[in-house]
Amino acid sequence: MGTIWRPEQVEGQGPKYKAVMEMIRRGIESGLLSENDRLPPVRDLAWTLKITPGTVARAYKILTENGTLRAEVGRGTFVAATKPVPLAEAPIEIDVIPHRAEENGNPFAVSMFSPHLPAVGQDRLIRDMLERIAQDPPSGIMHYPSRSGARPAREAVVRWLTGTPLGAFSQTDIVLSHGGQNGLSLIFQAILRGSKPAVLIEELSYPGFRRAAELLRADVIPVAMDAQGVIPEALEEAAKKHDAQIFCTSPEVHNPTGLFTPVTRREALVDVARRNDLQIVEDDCYRMRVDRAPTYRMLAPERGWYVSSLAKTLTPALRIGFAIAPDGRTPDLRRVAEYNCFGLATPLIDLCAMLLAHPRIDRLAAETCRVSGEYVRSAVNILGGYDVSWRPDVPFLWLRLPLGWRSGAFCQAAEAQGVQIRAAEEFVCRDARAPHAVRLAINAGVSLKSFEAAVLRLRQLLDNPPEQLTV
Repeated sequence: MGTIWRPEQVEGQGPKYKAVMEMIRRGIESGLLSENDRLPPVRDLAWTLKITPGTVARAYKILTENGTLRAEVGRGTFVAATKPVPLAEAPIEIDVIPHRAEENGNPFAVSMFSPHLPAVGQDRLIRDMLERIAQDPPSGIMHYPSRSGARPAREAVVRWLTGTPLGAFSQTDIVLSHGGQNGLSLIFQAILRGSKPAVLIEELSYPGFRRAAELLRADVIPVAMDAQGVIPEALEEAAKKHDAQIFCTSPEVHNPTGLFTPVTRREALVDVARRNDLQIVEDDCYRMRVDRAPTYRMLAPERGWYVSSLAKTLTPALRIGFAIAPDGRTPDLRRVAEYNCFGLATPLIDLCAMLLAHPRIDRLAAETCRVSGEYVRSAVNILGGYDVSWRPDVPFLWLRLPLGWRSGAFCQAAEAQGVQIRAAEEFVCRDARAPHAVRLAINAGVSLKSFEAAVLRLRQLLDNPPEQLTV
């Protein structure tokens, strides 16, 4: 039960583990590999193909799980099926990003551009649900989405939002969107009027606010902040000067600094919004299901718009978000969503309904937050002594750089050390001055050991700023 099958290279575009899988399947189909033939050991095949052993091991594992191969402890991996199982029946991959560095031969690289959630069981649950939906889709597969068909998904979102201080709302108020960013765009389209509207944003803010406004040819005006968020007097001045229509904010978990806006400050900003007829758009995608203060929709039910998603609590891959309009404005928001795309695809609607109503989903979200918090605390311990803003339930840190470092130069030096982070410049308007700071997103898609090694490399850079004199 040996084999003389010795491929010399992997072929094709995309992840190398998939190329290895396809190569094995072609070997079976062509007769080069027969039932009960033993495949080369992982390390031998990896050396032959000039790829990492982890890539080969992953290909073997997936083909073993779908029945193409079988593994025998102490003996090796063998061809199990004369006719290989179709690739379409292989396990569904939710997210392969953590494996790319390994497949590219660089396990040293760790991206901290955007938060990467740990897989604590939600990945397996989603795979199982997708398989069930593929076999028997509750909403069917041959017609457009409909409001009535999406009702179970909206009801599941209401359950998911239980405890969030939003004021009175029901499933009829939920508008499903393709992620939080799409939810913002839908809200902007429902509000903005005129040839050149103005949108007010925090002077440091999530770039998606600017992108959504610019797509609608709106002027974007930054508003000054302090340690509690936007300054009410600055908001009043900007609203009057620019005849603005929208104020965008992330008061629960500010992106990128992580600051929290207390209730008294929120109430003062609501007063400004009422005097100047501003609609308040709250991006709550980073709220880790821990409520500290009422949302603007609760404080100002006549003008508070709310958007959130599953991206920061379960997975960003599904692009499932939801938006809620103020009292009386739901028809406007629903109409914009339907005019844009008729609604989410019916399989996604079915998945949303099934996933958010599952009895384990709250425990999985809590476990995601717990594991992410371990990475946060580890990073804070390593960066001890430096000016870091952090919260254990928020998957990023805001690091103010010491004397000798500018954010752009620090990001370049970090990337040279295999660590990708975001500079403060990415969170300000084009003509604004940015602080010397960077945002480090938690990447729980790599091992804690790899993550800690990456943060240690950042610590070494902080400890050794460049000493250059330019003339």
